[in-house]
Amino acid sequence: MMKRSIVTGQRLVAAFLLGCVLFNYPLIALFNKPGEVFGIPLLYFYLFGAWALLIGLMVWAIERRKE
Repeated sequence: MMKRSIVTGQRLVAAFLLGCVLFNYPLIALFNKPGEVFGIPLLYFYLFGAWALLIGLMVWAIERRKE
């Protein structure tokens, strides 16, 4: 049981670090251009997509069942 909590913690730290990279200047600047995806400005689409991805990764890390 202790090993599982360590692995979960490592996965959450990895998700945090991925979030730091995704929401940092160089990547956000790539998407700060005129254009739309499904009628949504490109920057907003990227921000909410990256946010949803991080939430999904955290749910996956926390709710993962024993295999």
